[in-house]
Amino acid sequence: MGNASAIVFAGIAPHPPIMVPEVGGEAIAAVRGSIDAMAEMTQRIIASGAETLVLISPHAPLEPYAFVAYQGPQLYGDFANFRGANATVNAELDEELLEAIARVAAEQSYEVLRIEGYHLDHGTAVPLYFLQCNGWCGHVVALGYNFLSNEDHLRFGNSIRKAADLVGRPVAFIASGDLSHRLKPEAPAGYSPDAHLFDEEVVAALRDGAPERVINIDQNLRNQAGECGYRSMLVAFGVTEGMQPAPEVLHYEAPFGVGYVVAQLVWSVPAAGRDRQRGKGQYETEIDITMTGMQLPSLARRAVETFVNEERIIEPPKELSRLLEQRFACFISIKTLKGDLRGCIGTIEPARNTLAEELIINAISAATRDPRFPPITKTELAGLKYSVDVLSEPEAARMEDLDPRTYGVIVEEEGSTRRGLLLPNLEGIDSARKQVEIAERKAGIPAGAQLKLLRFRAERFSEEEPLTSDL
Repeated sequence: MGNASAIVFAGIAPHPPIMVPEVGGEAIAAVRGSIDAMAEMTQRIIASGAETLVLISPHAPLEPYAFVAYQGPQLYGDFANFRGANATVNAELDEELLEAIARVAAEQSYEVLRIEGYHLDHGTAVPLYFLQCNGWCGHVVALGYNFLSNEDHLRFGNSIRKAADLVGRPVAFIASGDLSHRLKPEAPAGYSPDAHLFDEEVVAALRDGAPERVINIDQNLRNQAGECGYRSMLVAFGVTEGMQPAPEVLHYEAPFGVGYVVAQLVWSVPAAGRDRQRGKGQYETEIDITMTGMQLPSLARRAVETFVNEERIIEPPKELSRLLEQRFACFISIKTLKGDLRGCIGTIEPARNTLAEELIINAISAATRDPRFPPITKTELAGLKYSVDVLSEPEAARMEDLDPRTYGVIVEEEGSTRRGLLLPNLEGIDSARKQVEIAERKAGIPAGAQLKLLRFRAERFSEEEPLTSDL
C-alpha cells in the first residue's frame, strides 16, 4: 500500500446534462450540491498537479469485447442533443498516454479500439465541462467500456495505472456514472422499491474506502437499481488498487429519482502544488488559492440563497481554508446567466474578523441592498452566477502607477468623504485615465476636483469570466 504512482487523483462523477446551466436553466437549483461538489473536486485535481485526465464513460459507443477510446488529436463535445448547443468542451488528446494504455492492455489480451468521427458522449462531456469551467486545463484520454466480466474491468484499470506510471506524468482518473435510475415513481427508468439499497450500499462503501463491497454487490440488486456507473467504478477500483486510499464522498443526492455521487478515491497533493503560489510577493503568498478554488463563490451563493429563502444569515464554515480565515476586504458581484449585472457590493477595508464573515455579509448586501436593483427574489436564485474579488490592502499611487489590467483603483476627493472604487481587469477598461474617470463618476466626484489615488490588487474567484465595466 502507498507506493508512489503517476495516478495523483481518482474519483467518481455523475453526468446528468441537466447539471449544465445552458441545459438545465432554473432546474440546476435541484442539483446545486453536485455542482458545488464538482467544483471542489476540480480544485483537488488542480492541487494534485494532474496534467492529463483519463475519463471512462458508460455512454461511449459500445463494443462487445473491446474498450473504446475517442480518436484525436482534438476531442470535442457539446450538448446540442439536450438543447444546450452553446455549451461545449474541447481538449487535446494525450496521444502518448493512450498509446501506452493500448500497449499495456494488449499485454493482458485486451483491445483498445479507437473510434473516429464521434463527438464526446454526455457521460464524458458533463464531468469535463465542470472541470474546465472550474479551472482545470490539460490533456484528456476518453474511454468507454464493454460487455467483458467484472474482473476484466478491474484488470483494465490496472493497465491504465501501469501505463500512466510508464509515461510518468501526473494523471487524474474519473469514473463517470450515475447510480440508481429507479428511486422515485417519476424516475426515468421507472420505480423499484429496493433501488435505494443499491445507492446506500455504494455510498457507504465509498465513504468507508471499501471497494470490495461495491465489487461484490448483489447483482440482482444492481439490476433492480438500473444503474449506469458500476463498470466505470470497477475500472476506477482497478486503477487505484494497491494505492493509499483517501476516501471521501463529497456529495450524494437524487432529486429526480436518479442517484448522483461525487466521490474521491485517492488524492496525492505534492509539496510543489501546495506551495506554488509562494515566492511571488507578500500578497500572493497570503492569498494562496490552491486549495480554495470555488469555495468563495459557492459560499456567496449559499449565503444569498439561505437569506432569500429563509431570511437568516448563515454561519461561516466550521473548517476554513487559510484564505477564508484571514482578514480581507472583498466585493461580491452577482449576474444573470445571460451576463447582466444583478448586484455588486463590497468593502474597501475589512470590517470583520475573517474573510468568510466579510464575504457572507457582502454577498447578502449585493443581493438585497444594491441601490441600482430591487432585492433578488426566490424565483431568480437558480439563474444567477457569483464572483468574489478579494482585495489587498490599498496603497497610495500616482496616475502613472496605475494599470487597469493589474490594479483596481480607489479615488477619493480631497477634503470630502466621497470615494469610488473600480475593480481591476474589467472588460472595456483599457487605460488608467478611463478607470479613474469611471470611479469618479461612481462616487459623484465633480470634474476638476483634487483627487487622492490608491491602488490595490484583487484575486478573482468566479463562476464566470470576465466581469464587465458596469460594476
